[in-house]
Amino acid sequence: MELTQITNHTTPFYYYNLDLLERTVQSCKNEAEQYKFHVHYALKANANPEILKSIVNAGFGADCVSGNEVLRAKENGFPNSKIVFAGVGKSDAEINAALQTDIFCFNVESKQELEVLNELAGIQHKTAAIALRINPNVNAHTHHYITTGLEENKFGINHWELEDVIQLVKSCEHIKLIGLHFHIGSQITDLSVFKSLCLKVNEFVTWFEERNIAIQIINVGGGLGIDYVNPDENAIPDFHAYFKLFHQFLTVKSHQEVHFELGRALVAQSGTLISKVLYIKEGLQTNFAILDAGMTELLRPALYQAYHKIENLSNTDLSQKKKYDVVGPICESSDCFGKAVELPITKRGDYIAIRSAGAYGEVMRSGYNLREHNPCFILKHNIKL
Repeated sequence: MELTQITNHTTPFYYYNLDLLERTVQSCKNEAEQYKFHVHYALKANANPEILKSIVNAGFGADCVSGNEVLRAKENGFPNSKIVFAGVGKSDAEINAALQTDIFCFNVESKQELEVLNELAGIQHKTAAIALRINPNVNAHTHHYITTGLEENKFGINHWELEDVIQLVKSCEHIKLIGLHFHIGSQITDLSVFKSLCLKVNEFVTWFEERNIAIQIINVGGGLGIDYVNPDENAIPDFHAYFKLFHQFLTVKSHQEVHFELGRALVAQSGTLISKVLYIKEGLQTNFAILDAGMTELLRPALYQAYHKIENLSNTDLSQKKKYDVVGPICESSDCFGKAVELPITKRGDYIAIRSAGAYGEVMRSGYNLREHNPCFILKHNIKL
């Protein structure tokens, strides 16, 4: 990134490279289309309207986990027929709004949710299409805060509940079961995990078919990770290997569709948090670079010690380096972007880039400490960071 591109903007702010975003989305689309796979974008990763515009243009659907995400998807051009509503705790108001929108499918996560959805759909004289989210008990081998497919997690219906759930579905007059939904976690970089998921999915689909229940949609969720350590060398995830694995190990019949819910893999590398150094504190053992960005702008490092590559844009001379704890101004000791980060000699006023922040960055911002937020800076062509 050229320094002149950012010095006219008040820090901290998010910088988005739409050229990289569009190339990433196109790569995903090309690889998915080889196998006639359907992709829904997970709005929880980033709901910036400029980001959504690129994804809508690719023809992807929307994966939503709140009523406002359903509304945001509709407002930004996602067709109702491609909007899926997931989430373990849908409120009555959110369900009613989604029913009125005539979305494609609800991913149902419990017996009680099934009963509530049936009741609310009946009041509106509608039939709700559903996919049952099943907990496959597959370990995603990722951080425990972003693991979602184990029996100890709050998500999904466990296998021992399925007989009761099927009987309940049959008794619900305003429910139509069209598919099964699975999601095991996020930031998964070991593709063998997805092979384990495929084998489990095959077992569950067979279980339903043995009971003469047709499954039209097989939704395998998302979770494909990115390279936070080498964002330039591996800017676009290996969608070829990812989709090929599902094609190889997932048993799909001619009447069935395979759906994915990808978020981070599509948008993470296109976003960078730009900040400025407020102060340098030098200590006997630890040097601190105190930024004007904090956990209110990027929560991931404080929430689950996530790694983001940190660069000094003002000084790129690597012949002299120091280690810094790169921290924010928030009154919390957890407000830290990285410990012992090796940087060129850094001083007050230097511009700092926190890379790979396009997913779960801007969308998770908060007003803690009554912080205000600056607008994002959108770049429509490619400039190397």
